[in-house]
Amino acid sequence: MREIERSAQSVEEAVEAALAELGVSEQEALVQVVQEPKGGFLGVGSQPAVVRVRVVEPGGDAGRRETPTDPALEDQADLVADFVEDLLERIGLAADIEISEADGATYVDVWAADTEESIGLLIGRHGATLDGVQDLVRRMVLHQTGERCRVLVDVEDYRKRRRTQVARMARDVGARVRRSGREEALEPMNANERKVVHVTVASFGGLESGSVGEAPSRRVVIRPAG
Repeated sequence: MREIERSAQSVEEAVEAALAELGVSEQEALVQVVQEPKGGFLGVGSQPAVVRVRVVEPGGDAGRRETPTDPALEDQADLVADFVEDLLERIGLAADIEISEADGATYVDVWAADTEESIGLLIGRHGATLDGVQDLVRRMVLHQTGERCRVLVDVEDYRKRRRTQVARMARDVGARVRRSGREEALEPMNANERKVVHVTVASFGGLESGSVGEAPSRRVVIRPAG
């Protein structure tokens, strides 16, 4: 059984780093938040996020925890759905809310009830607004349950389409790196998208990946395994 701890400025970045090193997806691991990040005054008293990630074999605890019939995950999805519905009512956006499963992840989907243009405001440029909503949801779930949020908020399938694009991009770049033997950096991405790249690269032989830079310019570099 493999288990490591990693720290970073945010929980998601720490999880990303741990999963990349272990070479597994989030659905193949158990993630425990050891310490939430805290900002200090002028950097004094600040603390990073610390997570402990453990790889669990198929059929073990991770498989039970991530299934759609997991009561804790179902409760978390309902909590997020209620939160998003209340948020949309407060800002005056009409939308339908659904809970779904895709690619081993649980989503709270937001669908336009009138025009897609108005609901598109929730996505923002390069998904920036949607990432902000996700951060609100993450904090709310942690405050309400004491657990790390395992539910993703999506708008008009933006995250699912983006996941497919990122995986395809990682495969294309990975193939070029294998042919050329030279590392390549991908475009800046958020932590969830970078995790998709790491998992995709892990399926290649002879390649490795790592993240460089600071958000929002943080990106993944794919290189030959050394």
